[in-house]
Amino acid sequence: MQPRERFIAALERRPLTGRVPHFELVFFLTMEAFGKVHPSHRNYGQWMQMEEQERNLHRDEMADIFIRTAERFEQSAIFMHPNPNTVEEDIHLIDRIRERTGDRYFLMRHGDATFSIPDGTQMTDFVYRLYDEPEKVKAEAQQRVDEALERAQTLARHGGLDGFALCADYCFNSGPFLSPAQFSEFITPYLVQLIAGYRALGFYVIKHTDGNIMPILDQLLEANPHALHSLDPQGGVDIAEVKRLCGNRVCLIGNVNCGLLDTGTDEQVVESVRYALTHGMPGGGYIFSTSNCIYTGMRLARYELMLDVWRREGNYPA
Repeated sequence: MQPRERFIAALERRPLTGRVPHFELVFFLTMEAFGKVHPSHRNYGQWMQMEEQERNLHRDEMADIFIRTAERFEQSAIFMHPNPNTVEEDIHLIDRIRERTGDRYFLMRHGDATFSIPDGTQMTDFVYRLYDEPEKVKAEAQQRVDEALERAQTLARHGGLDGFALCADYCFNSGPFLSPAQFSEFITPYLVQLIAGYRALGFYVIKHTDGNIMPILDQLLEANPHALHSLDPQGGVDIAEVKRLCGNRVCLIGNVNCGLLDTGTDEQVVESVRYALTHGMPGGGYIFSTSNCIYTGMRLARYELMLDVWRREGNYPA
């Protein structure tokens, strides 16, 4: 089976033999690994000044970075981050990766349209809006979903994309940024629509959020994604408990503690990896991953240590 096929089998919770699939939402250490600036760190102003020949070179390099990352670190999926972030650039990137790798890798891009935790400059205004103009907030939520599905229709007609990762963060380490009741009013109905629309177009859907998801786990499951990411241990999310509660309903992705990868000891990293594998793998429906991503400032050696344990111990019997 190709990595893409194994990734899909895990999303569908079908049994696998051999190594459990692996991917990361983002691998930002491209400068350390390949001597290349990550596409997300490119300057948009420079893009606007480029001639088309320069833009094509830029597109080729973006595709090359994503492919080299997947190859070197044995990732089964490529989460594309086109820069600039337009549907036209999605298509350029899809075509370049498919031309070079065929159907080897599962291709996805960001596709969330639901409200996430506002930043500090917008939090107060957003909270006031929920009470002062709730119907306007809901109308905006609906418009965002409609526009996302319209974009997805264009990508579905073009072909080559396998799915979406929905990366709106809903939770702090202490819990959701909205109460479960508010979440059920302003988020869940639109998340349900969004995922149903993507599924109807033939796409797989991974729902990502950091933090403590347990108070809204039932609502996330109600939205019917194929997988939940990142099962954040820093938010108190225990993969063993989530597996027990819903491992027969949804694929689980993640749970290797990013904080320990960054500041913990080697022994703590190994322990975190083993815990995620031990409790995520049984019965299938698990994809190995960190609890966020391989972010700027993390030591590449720590990611490689994590993968060493996965290669040795993350294998289903024949």
